[in-house]
Amino acid sequence: MPMEANELRAALEAILFLSSDPVRVDDLAESLDETSEAVSAQLDAIKRILDDQIGGFTLEQAAGGWRLTTRAEHDGVLKKYFAKKGENRLSLAALETLAIVAYRQPITAPEIGEIRGVNSGSAIRTLLERRMIRVAGRKNVVGSPFLYRTTKDFLVHFGLNDIRDLPRLEEFGDLIGENINDDLVAAINAAEPSAEMLATTSEELPDETTPASDGTTIEEQGAVAEEESQLESPESKTPESKTPESKTIEE
Repeated sequence: MPMEANELRAALEAILFLSSDPVRVDDLAESLDETSEAVSAQLDAIKRILDDQIGGFTLEQAAGGWRLTTRAEHDGVLKKYFAKKGENRLSLAALETLAIVAYRQPITAPEIGEIRGVNSGSAIRTLLERRMIRVAGRKNVVGSPFLYRTTKDFLVHFGLNDIRDLPRLEEFGDLIGENINDDLVAAINAAEPSAEMLATTSEELPDETTPASDGTTIEEQGAVAEEESQLESPESKTPESKTPESKTIEE
């Protein structure tokens, strides 16, 4: 028997409050024995109520599902309260590499290095370990280098519902809370965008626990990036970043 509207809304609020990951409408409907239309209607009602109240959190779509999240205007307060020096931080080199992958995926390590002007093997390994990027097969060129894409965790972390929700590259710094070098922005813009990138949606991102198209798993991918960086010629190896590594951002 279908729930009353208020009862269904309360149940959804409880699930959303306890869920660490975005929850999909179909999953909610199945678990509550309700129609997707009824669930969607109550999710819209919850979002409307939260937006009208202008409290500490809101309801948003991310990675194909719904989640409760704090409001952007409270970011400064939250960062100050939860800050722990040196913990959960991405280096500027990793953020630069992440920007390149996000806007030019799928892309290989040599292509990333060409855009940044430095060997990015270490930054790639870091992003793989943090599940911000994943191996997505090999490029059909000499050497068959690995291709990299962003992950569902990337979408969730930055509050994006779909990779197409990325802001303009010039505004990416606002999304990550760190300024991206103008020369790097120009280099990314000058790079040829992948045709596959234009068709990428959140639904096309497989679960990172499953093997990539080349058969590797997330546990193997860190070794993959390390292997690639070691294969680069000694002449191509330069310091990890042109910018001081001491500059970091709280993830």
